Amino acid sequence: MQQWIALFEAALPVMLKGAGYTVMFAVIAMVLGLALGFVVALTRVARVPLLSELAAFYVSAMRGTPLLVQIFVIYYGLPGVGLELDPVPAGVLALTLNVAAYLSESLRGGIAGVARGQWDAAFSLGLSWWQTMRFIIAPQALRLSVPSLSNSLISLIKDTSLVSVITVTELMLATKEVIAQTFQPLPLYLAAAAIYWLLSAAFERVQQRVERRLNLAHQR
Repeated sequence: MQQWIALFEAALPVMLKGAGYTVMFAVIAMVLGLALGFVVALTRVARVPLLSELAAFYVSAMRGTPLLVQIFVIYYGLPGVGLELDPVPAGVLALTLNVAAYLSESLRGGIAGVARGQWDAAFSLGLSWWQTMRFIIAPQALRLSVPSLSNSLISLIKDTSLVSVITVTELMLATKEVIAQTFQPLPLYLAAAAIYWLLSAAFERVQQRVERRLNLAHQR
């Protein structure tokens, strides 16, 4: 037991640094993915000719293929057509494109969940389709989508472990480096799992607070 405690004390700084990168990659990918996902959702809801079909294909391709394969395609495949990315940009790009597909479906579901009467009321006031979406529908859809969006963020935190395969420094790669030095995989992998769990639990608390605030604002 004392040996494990000493091992954790030695490994903790390195693993916490990796966890910091994990959170950073997850937040960056989430922000970029939310922006891209919102555009994709609007494109599909508005049924823009050709673009809506392309958006639907993109969502299907991203959701239907493993994230690990997408990472390999971006990092190892794109250099074959003259586009070479460093590990960090390639990892962030892969995470962003993947999560944006899921976020777009969450947002599209939120938009569909807004009562049709909201559209009719806005149109009767002379608002255009885009004005109605911006000022009336989108805020309500965002409130409805918070649980699903939060689940995507929690999943994204765990998915960042996959970018370790292209040597991006994050929690899993940091754990592997410590294991290579100490030859103690079991306790260190358990410690990494505990850190992932704590990060997920922290974001769950944030989700609950955001939901409460949005619900209170909606009730006023």
